[in-house]
Amino acid sequence: MPKEINFNEAKLLSSTQQAVEHAQGVRSLKTTKMAKKAAKLSPAKILKIRQALKASTPVFASYLNVSPDTVRSWERKRKKPSGPALKLLELAEHHPEVFVGSA
Repeated sequence: MPKEINFNEAKLLSSTQQAVEHAQGVRSLKTTKMAKKAAKLSPAKILKIRQALKASTPVFASYLNVSPDTVRSWERKRKKPSGPALKLLELAEHHPEVFVGSA
């Protein structure tokens, strides 16, 4: 059964007017910049980040709140870090001071 679409002419006209005002520089619309996705990291890069922190595998794992086996798997190309782990590795690479002394 087709869904009924309610058409709101006033809302459409208002939105159109706001778009015109924005194009003319009269109105400033809210924009949000999204954070870029963390880049994929090679096993060698992960090892380099850990060595730059002068951390053993267990200490580095505790910095990232993962198991030492997980770190070993990343460094030996058996697994790849994803999502939050990639962001934490990016943070460890660019701001190591956040991790040093936190274990």
